[in-house]
Amino acid sequence: MKEGDHILVVDDDNEIRRLLGDYLSRNGYRVSTAANGVEMRKTLASAAPDLVVLDIMLPGTDGLELCREIRARSALPVIMLTARDEDTDRVVGLEMGADDYLAKPFNPRELVARIKSVLRRTRALPPNLRQSQRNVRYRFAGWTLDTATHHLTAPDDVLVTLSGAEYRLLLTFLEHAGAVLNRDQLLDLTRGREATPFDRSIDVQVSRLRQKLRDDAREPAIIRTLRSEGYVLAADVEML
Repeated sequence: MKEGDHILVVDDDNEIRRLLGDYLSRNGYRVSTAANGVEMRKTLASAAPDLVVLDIMLPGTDGLELCREIRARSALPVIMLTARDEDTDRVVGLEMGADDYLAKPFNPRELVARIKSVLRRTRALPPNLRQSQRNVRYRFAGWTLDTATHHLTAPDDVLVTLSGAEYRLLLTFLEHAGAVLNRDQLLDLTRGREATPFDRSIDVQVSRLRQKLRDDAREPAIIRTLRSEGYVLAADVEML
C-alpha cells in the first residue's frame, strides 16, 4: 500500500463514518468523511483523494448520481456501498462508472482489501498488459487512445473521460484487436486474480464503453458481439 493514500468516505450514517474513519486510519490511510453530496463536493474541491467509498442511499443527491458526477470529470476510483442482494444497484453503479461495489453489512477488512485491489488496478496493469505502459497511442475508427495520459480523443477532437475500468477494457480490446474474447478472458485480462464471480459486470462495462465510443448498440461497428462466443474489436488498429 502506498503510504498516506487518501480515502474519502461518503455515508450519511455518522456511526459508519466514524467506524470506517478509525479503521482505515489504523490501516495507514488518510481519511476524509462526508455525510452527503454537498460535503463530498467541498472535499473534492479542496483535496485530491485517491479513492472514494460512496454509499448509494444518501439524502438529497444519491450515490449513483454522485458517481456519475465524479466520472464526468475524472477517473477517480469509486467503490460503491450497496444494500445486500440489490443486484440492480450494483449493475447501475457499474454503468455509472464505479470501479467496484460492496454490499452492506460488510467486514471492514473486506473494504480494505477492495480498496487495495482497486488502487492497485488503477495504478498498474496486469503483467500480461504491462507492455502497453510505454508511451503508445492507438488509432482506431477515427479515435485515439494515449496510454501515457489515458486520454481518449474522439474523431471530432473531443476528449472523452474514461474510468479506470473502461480504460483497461478498451486497452485490452486494442491489444487483442480482431480476436474474439469471452467474458472469462476479459475478466482475466483486465482484472487477473482479482476477478469476481459477478462476470456480468463485463457486459455492463462493454455497454458503457460502447456509449463512450458512440458505437450503436443495435449495430455496433467497433466492439461487436458474437453470440455465445464473446466480443471482438472489429476496427483496424494502428500504433502511433
